[in-house]
Amino acid sequence: MADEIDYQIIGDDMQAVEIELDGGEGVRAEAGAMLYMDQGIEMQTSTGGGLFKGFKRMVTGESFFITTFLNRAKDRKKLAFAAPYPGKILALDLSKFGGKIICQKDSFLCAARGIEIEVAFTKKLGAGLFGGEGFILQRLEGDGLAFIHAGGTLMERELAAGEVLAVDTGCLAAFSASVDYDIQFLGGFKNALLGGEGIFLARLEGRGGYSCRACRFPGWQTGSSRPAG
Repeated sequence: MADEIDYQIIGDDMQAVEIELDGGEGVRAEAGAMLYMDQGIEMQTSTGGGLFKGFKRMVTGESFFITTFLNRAKDRKKLAFAAPYPGKILALDLSKFGGKIICQKDSFLCAARGIEIEVAFTKKLGAGLFGGEGFILQRLEGDGLAFIHAGGTLMERELAAGEVLAVDTGCLAAFSASVDYDIQFLGGFKNALLGGEGIFLARLEGRGGYSCRACRFPGWQTGSSRPAG
Protein backbone atom coordinates (compact mmCIF):
# COMPACT_ATOMS: atom_id res chain seq x y z
CA MET A 1 0.00 0.00 0.00
CA ALA A 2 1.34 3.42 -0.96
CA ASP A 3 1.98 6.10 1.64
CA GLU A 4 -0.69 8.79 2.01
CA ILE A 5 0.86 12.15 1.25
CA ASP A 6 -0.35 15.76 1.21
CA TYR A 7 0.69 18.05 -1.61
CA GLN A 8 0.37 21.49 -3.18
CA ILE A 9 1.11 22.33 -6.82
CA ILE A 10 2.83 25.71 -7.08
CA GLY A 11 3.35 28.01 -10.05
CA ASP A 12 1.78 28.57 -13.43
CA ASP A 13 3.92 27.90 -16.51
CA MET A 14 6.91 26.54 -14.57
CA GLN A 15 5.39 24.40 -11.85
CA ALA A 16 6.63 22.53 -8.81
CA VAL A 17 4.86 20.19 -6.41
CA GLU A 18 5.43 20.59 -2.67
CA ILE A 19 4.82 17.42 -0.65
CA GLU A 20 4.34 17.14 3.11
CA LEU A 21 5.38 13.87 4.75
CA ASP A 22 4.43 12.53 8.15
CA GLY A 23 7.11 10.74 10.13
CA GLY A 24 8.03 7.48 8.41
CA GLU A 25 6.39 8.41 5.10
CA GLY A 26 8.27 8.57 1.82
CA VAL A 27 8.08 9.64 -1.80
CA ARG A 28 9.89 8.31 -4.89
CA ALA A 29 11.16 10.67 -7.57
CA GLU A 30 13.03 10.77 -10.83
CA ALA A 31 16.72 11.50 -10.24
CA GLY A 32 17.48 15.23 -10.38
CA ALA A 33 13.89 16.39 -9.85
CA MET A 34 14.22 17.49 -6.21
CA LEU A 35 13.99 21.26 -5.66
CA TYR A 36 14.39 21.51 -1.87
CA MET A 37 13.80 19.46 1.28
CA ASP A 38 13.60 20.03 5.03
CA GLN A 39 16.25 18.76 7.39
CA GLY A 40 15.29 15.32 8.65
CA ILE A 41 14.46 13.91 5.22
CA GLU A 42 16.82 11.16 4.08
CA MET A 43 17.67 10.39 0.45
CA GLN A 44 18.07 6.77 -0.67
CA THR A 45 19.17 6.33 -4.30
CA SER A 46 18.93 2.88 -5.85
CA THR A 47 17.79 1.01 -8.94
CA GLY A 48 14.43 0.56 -7.23
CA GLY A 49 14.38 -3.23 -7.37
CA GLY A 50 17.48 -4.47 -9.16
CA LEU A 51 19.31 -3.91 -12.43
CA PHE A 52 16.37 -5.01 -14.56
CA LYS A 53 14.10 -2.40 -12.97
CA GLY A 54 16.70 0.28 -13.68
CA PHE A 55 17.08 -0.76 -17.31
CA LYS A 56 13.31 -0.77 -17.79
CA ARG A 57 13.10 2.81 -16.55
CA MET A 58 15.89 3.84 -18.93
CA VAL A 59 13.86 2.40 -21.81
CA THR A 60 11.00 4.76 -20.92
CA GLY A 61 13.30 7.79 -20.89
CA GLU A 62 13.78 7.98 -17.11
CA SER A 63 17.03 7.64 -15.17
CA PHE A 64 18.60 4.28 -14.33
CA PHE A 65 18.41 5.23 -10.65
CA ILE A 66 15.40 6.38 -8.66
CA THR A 67 15.55 8.27 -5.37
CA THR A 68 13.35 7.64 -2.35
CA PHE A 69 12.98 10.48 0.16
CA LEU A 70 12.07 9.31 3.69
CA ASN A 71 10.99 11.47 6.60
CA ARG A 72 13.10 10.14 9.49
CA ALA A 73 11.82 12.79 11.91
CA LYS A 74 8.76 12.51 14.14
CA ASP A 75 7.17 15.74 12.95
CA ARG A 76 5.99 16.66 9.46
CA LYS A 77 8.54 17.66 6.85
CA LYS A 78 8.26 19.25 3.40
CA LEU A 79 10.09 18.77 0.12
CA ALA A 80 9.43 19.87 -3.44
CA PHE A 81 10.05 18.63 -6.97
CA ALA A 82 10.39 20.87 -10.01
CA ALA A 83 9.05 20.33 -13.50
CA PRO A 84 11.84 20.02 -16.10
CA TYR A 85 10.30 22.42 -18.66
CA PRO A 86 7.23 24.70 -19.03
CA GLY A 87 3.96 22.85 -18.69
CA LYS A 88 1.66 21.44 -16.04
CA ILE A 89 1.99 18.91 -13.24
CA LEU A 90 -0.95 16.54 -12.89
CA ALA A 91 -1.74 14.68 -9.65
CA LEU A 92 -3.21 11.23 -10.27
CA ASP A 93 -4.89 9.17 -7.54
CA LEU A 94 -4.27 5.71 -8.99
CA SER A 95 -6.96 4.15 -6.80
CA LYS A 96 -9.51 6.00 -8.97
CA PHE A 97 -8.03 4.47 -12.15
CA GLY A 98 -8.18 0.83 -11.15
CA GLY A 99 -4.67 0.93 -9.71
CA LYS A 100 -2.84 1.72 -12.94
CA ILE A 101 -2.51 4.38 -15.61
CA ILE A 102 -0.59 4.59 -18.90
CA CYS A 103 1.34 7.77 -19.70
CA GLN A 104 3.82 9.04 -22.25
CA LYS A 105 7.41 8.09 -21.58
CA ASP A 106 9.56 10.56 -19.66
CA SER A 107 6.49 12.08 -17.97
CA PHE A 108 6.94 10.64 -14.45
CA LEU A 109 7.97 13.21 -11.85
CA CYS A 110 7.35 11.68 -8.41
CA ALA A 111 4.97 9.43 -6.50
CA ALA A 112 4.13 8.21 -3.02
CA ARG A 113 6.37 5.40 -1.81
CA GLY A 114 4.74 2.15 -2.89
CA ILE A 115 3.90 3.26 -6.45
CA GLU A 116 5.70 1.20 -9.10
CA ILE A 117 7.00 2.62 -12.40
CA GLU A 118 6.87 0.00 -15.14
CA VAL A 119 7.28 -0.27 -18.91
CA ALA A 120 4.11 -0.50 -21.00
CA PHE A 121 4.36 -1.61 -24.61
CA THR A 122 1.91 -0.47 -27.27
CA LYS A 123 -0.14 -3.55 -28.11
CA LYS A 124 -0.99 -2.57 -31.68
CA LEU A 125 1.54 -2.08 -34.47
CA GLY A 126 -0.21 0.92 -35.97
CA ALA A 127 -0.39 2.77 -32.65
CA GLY A 128 3.31 2.13 -32.07
CA LEU A 129 4.36 3.35 -35.51
CA PHE A 130 2.01 6.28 -35.99
CA GLY A 131 0.49 7.07 -32.58
CA GLY A 132 3.01 9.75 -31.68
CA GLU A 133 4.09 8.02 -28.45
CA GLY A 134 6.09 5.15 -29.96
CA PHE A 135 5.96 1.52 -28.86
CA ILE A 136 7.15 2.22 -25.32
CA LEU A 137 5.00 3.95 -22.72
CA GLN A 138 5.07 4.19 -18.92
CA ARG A 139 2.71 2.33 -16.60
CA LEU A 140 2.24 3.60 -13.05
CA GLU A 141 0.80 1.03 -10.64
CA GLY A 142 -0.39 1.29 -7.05
CA ASP A 143 -3.12 2.76 -4.88
CA GLY A 144 -1.73 6.19 -4.05
CA LEU A 145 -0.77 9.51 -5.60
CA ALA A 146 1.53 9.88 -8.60
CA PHE A 147 2.57 13.08 -10.35
CA ILE A 148 3.28 13.40 -14.05
CA HIS A 149 4.33 16.39 -16.13
CA ALA A 150 3.65 17.36 -19.72
CA GLY A 151 4.28 20.45 -21.82
CA GLY A 152 1.49 22.95 -22.35
CA THR A 153 -1.86 23.04 -20.58
CA LEU A 154 -3.30 19.71 -19.47
CA MET A 155 -6.95 18.97 -20.19
CA GLU A 156 -8.77 16.04 -18.58
CA ARG A 157 -11.83 14.17 -19.78
CA GLU A 158 -13.75 11.05 -18.76
CA LEU A 159 -14.89 8.70 -21.53
CA ALA A 160 -18.16 6.80 -21.18
CA ALA A 161 -18.33 3.08 -21.96
CA GLY A 162 -18.08 2.65 -25.73
CA GLU A 163 -17.33 6.31 -26.37
CA VAL A 164 -14.72 6.96 -29.08
CA LEU A 165 -12.55 10.06 -29.26
CA ALA A 166 -9.91 11.12 -31.81
CA VAL A 167 -6.91 13.04 -30.41
CA ASP A 168 -3.93 14.61 -32.14
CA THR A 169 -1.13 12.05 -31.91
CA GLY A 170 1.31 14.49 -30.33
CA CYS A 171 -1.02 15.70 -27.59
CA LEU A 172 -1.95 12.56 -25.64
CA ALA A 173 -0.40 12.70 -22.15
CA ALA A 174 -1.99 9.83 -20.20
CA PHE A 175 -4.97 7.50 -20.18
CA SER A 176 -6.57 4.81 -18.04
CA ALA A 177 -5.42 1.25 -18.63
CA SER A 178 -9.08 0.42 -19.35
CA VAL A 179 -9.07 2.70 -22.41
CA ASP A 180 -8.25 1.04 -25.74
CA TYR A 181 -5.52 3.00 -27.54
CA ASP A 182 -5.11 2.77 -31.33
CA ILE A 183 -4.72 5.02 -34.37
CA GLN A 184 -7.15 5.91 -37.13
CA PHE A 185 -6.56 7.18 -40.65
CA LEU A 186 -7.63 10.75 -41.30
CA GLY A 187 -9.89 10.14 -44.28
CA GLY A 188 -9.79 12.20 -47.43
CA PHE A 189 -6.78 13.13 -49.55
CA LYS A 190 -7.12 16.87 -48.97
CA ASN A 191 -7.66 16.40 -45.23
CA ALA A 192 -4.52 14.30 -44.91
CA LEU A 193 -2.38 16.47 -47.18
CA LEU A 194 -3.62 19.97 -46.42
CA GLY A 195 -5.45 19.76 -43.10
CA GLY A 196 -2.34 20.19 -40.97
CA GLU A 197 -3.23 17.27 -38.67
CA GLY A 198 -1.06 14.64 -40.33
CA ILE A 199 -2.29 11.34 -41.73
CA PHE A 200 -3.27 9.65 -38.46
CA LEU A 201 -5.04 10.53 -35.22
CA ALA A 202 -4.88 8.69 -31.90
CA ARG A 203 -8.10 6.77 -31.22
CA LEU A 204 -9.33 6.26 -27.65
CA GLU A 205 -12.26 3.97 -26.90
CA GLY A 206 -13.87 2.66 -23.74
CA ARG A 207 -14.67 3.75 -20.22
CA GLY A 208 -11.96 5.66 -18.40
CA GLY A 209 -10.21 8.98 -18.09
CA TYR A 210 -7.53 10.55 -20.23
CA SER A 211 -5.46 13.72 -20.30
CA CYS A 212 -4.18 15.58 -23.31
CA ARG A 213 -1.77 18.48 -23.49
CA ALA A 214 -2.61 21.67 -25.35
CA CYS A 215 0.89 22.02 -26.74
CA ARG A 216 2.18 21.38 -30.25
CA PHE A 217 5.89 22.15 -30.11
CA PRO A 218 7.64 19.18 -31.74
CA GLY A 219 10.73 17.94 -29.96
CA TRP A 220 10.14 20.18 -26.94
CA GLN A 221 10.21 17.35 -24.44
CA THR A 222 12.90 15.22 -26.01
CA GLY A 223 15.23 18.17 -26.18
CA SER A 224 14.75 19.18 -22.57
CA SER A 225 16.72 18.20 -19.51
CA ARG A 226 15.87 18.15 -15.84
CA PRO A 227 17.21 20.89 -13.59
CA ALA A 228 19.97 20.07 -11.20
CA GLY A 229 18.59 19.00 -7.84
